[in-house]
Amino acid sequence: MHNIYDLKRPKIGEEKIKPLFKTDTVLINQILSHQLERSAWYQQKEDEWLVLIEGDAVLEFEDKMIHLKRGDTLLIPAQQRHRVLKTSTDALWLTVHMDLVSKQK
Repeated sequence: MHNIYDLKRPKIGEEKIKPLFKTDTVLINQILSHQLERSAWYQQKEDEWLVLIEGDAVLEFEDKMIHLKRGDTLLIPAQQRHRVLKTSTDALWLTVHMDLVSKQK
């Protein structure tokens, strides 16, 4: 058993990532971001579904920015380049990474 609110606050400008569940095709992470600004660019081989449980965040894509608020969900397709532009204090996320296509080959 695990409580998603039970994660120690990272330093300002950082985030903590805790894997909650992992199989060959699925990874679920709990992420706590603390006033994070301009993360590295990500371009993952798997699809990523996320939900912002607490706080606010802005994700940057090559052609747009998406403002997320508490409760918002988003699917980021595999290979779509993106990064976290900024988050509020204690932005809490759950992310689900799904690599279902390559496992079917």
